[in-house]
Parts: sequence; structure tokens; C-alpha cells
Amino acid sequence: MKEAVISIGELAKRSGVAASAIRFYEEEGLISSTRTDGGQRQYRRDALRRVGFIRAAQAVGLNLAEIRSALETLPGQRTPTKQDWQRLSRAWQPLLQERIDGLIALRDQLASCVGCGCLSLKSCSLYNPGDVARRRGSGARYLLGDTSRAVLADANRDQQEP
Repeated sequence: MKEAVISIGELAKRSGVAASAIRFYEEEGLISSTRTDGGQRQYRRDALRRVGFIRAAQAVGLNLAEIRSALETLPGQRTPTKQDWQRLSRAWQPLLQERIDGLIALRDQLASCVGCGCLSLKSCSLYNPGDVARRRGSGARYLLGDTSRAVLADANRDQQEP
């Protein structure tokens, strides 16, 4: 008996994902299709579950590389089961916690930059006198996790060294 397949249009309609996204997922190796003699894509019905898995993983903040890595752990490129989702979601918890912690730090430090009214860490005499944060590297140092306390301690230590 021939395995049931669905068209890209039906997969898009049933999954709620645009056909362009489905083609992109296929280009990225997240799902696969076969082609008719006329070149039209045909997907196994279990592609619905794979697309659902991809969308759920994206909803929790995973990027396509992380999703691809997870899908590659499945034997024979099979569709993820409930047990697979539970195993993978446990593995993602530390990554998600790190992102949550980063967002909390961003939330808590965001007001400190704007709070004094100067709107510039380059010229801020409270949090970055003399632009000392630049010594820690490029980018928004405080938003990357550096603290004004650590930056100022480094600056004080540098001033004390001969």
C-alpha cells in the first residue's frame, strides 16, 4: 500500500504555516519531501507533526540550528514523539534559563542607563566615568552582563597600578 502524502498547500493549510516557511524548513533540512513527475512537493503526513515540533521549539525561543540539532538526535529522521519532546525540552531547560536570566538582567539594568537622564554611557559620570567600560571590549557592556561595579573596580585597579 502506498504511503499517504499531502501537498505543500495542504501542509501549509493544516499546519498554519506559510508555504514559503515550509520550503525554507525543507531547504534547512528540517523536513523533507518527495517530488511528483511534475516536480511538485509531496510530504508524508507526519510532516505535520515535524512542523508542529519546529513551531513549538521556535515559540520557546530556539533558533533553527538548535532545532536542527534536536531533530538530528532522532533515529532515521523520524517524527518526534511525546517522549522525544519531553527529553529534548529537559535538555533545553538550562539554555532557556540562561536566556531568562539574561532578560531579567537586561530588565533590571535598562533603567540604570536611562535613569540618570544623560542617555549616554560614553559620557555618564555615574555608571561609566571617562568611558572606562570600553576597556572590557566592544558593544553595550552593561547589557552584555558587565556591571558598573565591576567596571569601576577595574578602573580603580588600573589607576593604582604603576
